[in-house]
Amino acid sequence: MNIQEKFIYEIWKEKKFSGELTLDDSEKIQIIDVGLQNRDLAGPDFLNARIKIGNITYLGDVEIDTWHSDWKAHGHYFDKKYNKVMLHIVASNEKLQPFVYTQDGRKVHSLCITDFLDKSLRSMVIKAVHDEKANRKFHMPCYGRNSDVPVKEKLNFVCELGVERFKNKSRKILERIKQMLYLKEMNIREPVVRYDFGEDFMNKKYSADDFSDPIIWQQVLYEMIFEALGYSKNKDIMNKLAKAVNIPFVKTFTDQNLLINIESELINVSGLMPSKTSFNDEDTTEYIRMIVEAWNNIKQQYDGPTFRKEKWNFFKLRPNNFPTIRIAGGARLLERLISQNLFENIINIFSHEETIKEATAELRNLIIVRGNGFWTKHFTFEKTSREVLNYFIGISRADEIITNVILPVLYLYFEIFSDADSSRRVQNLYVNYIQKSSNMLVDDVADTLHLKVASQRTICHQGLIELFRNYCVKERCLECKIGEKIFN
Repeated sequence: MNIQEKFIYEIWKEKKFSGELTLDDSEKIQIIDVGLQNRDLAGPDFLNARIKIGNITYLGDVEIDTWHSDWKAHGHYFDKKYNKVMLHIVASNEKLQPFVYTQDGRKVHSLCITDFLDKSLRSMVIKAVHDEKANRKFHMPCYGRNSDVPVKEKLNFVCELGVERFKNKSRKILERIKQMLYLKEMNIREPVVRYDFGEDFMNKKYSADDFSDPIIWQQVLYEMIFEALGYSKNKDIMNKLAKAVNIPFVKTFTDQNLLINIESELINVSGLMPSKTSFNDEDTTEYIRMIVEAWNNIKQQYDGPTFRKEKWNFFKLRPNNFPTIRIAGGARLLERLISQNLFENIINIFSHEETIKEATAELRNLIIVRGNGFWTKHFTFEKTSREVLNYFIGISRADEIITNVILPVLYLYFEIFSDADSSRRVQNLYVNYIQKSSNMLVDDVADTLHLKVASQRTICHQGLIELFRNYCVKERCLECKIGEKIFN
């Protein structure tokens, strides 16, 4: 219960109203008995109240919420415990709706109580509501109610969702690879702005031989790594950048300094290249000279799109997460893909039995990128950093890439080529992986479900994300194995 609802509880109990209560349709309300305050965690706030609405006296429950939308957000509309509610009291009716509905489909009047308070009390409640709005965050409908569901049951369901999320990722990767093969066959240049994959594509059958070209696996890994490096704010444009500056194009220019060529291609195509070439900082001027010179030798053979600087999001990002730094890290992984057999080295980890600890360490070593060169001392072309940046991709981001990209790609790869032992090893690592990265969303969901200890296990981490995004936010509580126990 928050402080705003405490205010309203006291107002309700003391009947501190400045005038006669009426509903939107002008029907009068008379409070005969406010009911007994429910001190339990579950169920309506006041039980067995007696209220006269119009000419009819009702015996039932009263629910008090800060906002009208809380009725739905808190899951009351599918919770049988709220089927006896006869009046819904709110401090703010932001939806301007006169009713809510119970689980059995009954319509319940909503009454905005601030309309019936004296001036001083009304201003106090409204201020409290506005303060609460500024700090409000989404609460899962089972918040404060799931303690009675055994931890083991909650954990089993979260793990099921973690496996489901993992396999869904692999299915999406398969669809992406099929698109790449089809577009190549149709001689269509990526990234595609708009393209209708019609019946020919949908009905096309593929054999394992169709997936034998190592470039398609390098390309899909490259795209997904760049998307992961973009975080939520830049993931789409990072993915488009990887499609534009694709593996076949990059491989055309491997005879000189490959890393400088890659950085030049990515920076020029991204639109992040500054318009001026001379800066007070000598390192910046020299670095720009190198990538301009490299691009002059390359650009005649580039026929793809270029992007605008305005498409990149720097706002509210920590400098270490600026697109420039993420492109620098991605460029070095791309170099490893092309010249150091990164994908083959990853596959080899699963060609024989290793302990979870050994496999984890080897994968991290392949993905972590230590800082070097110009971007260790600069966040943008115009902005130098006070301290040297030791890592472009550290252990936390490496773990995100391993769990969200590497393992689903490998699982698909081994399934397509019928390597059951390697596939089993990938799944075993996923189930037992302990990641260093954290996530505010995962932490909040884990706290709500009292599963904080398990949230560092990758399968649980992924399962908690799946639970929140595909059940909690979509109000599928009765399809959730936790929710169905609480609300039924």
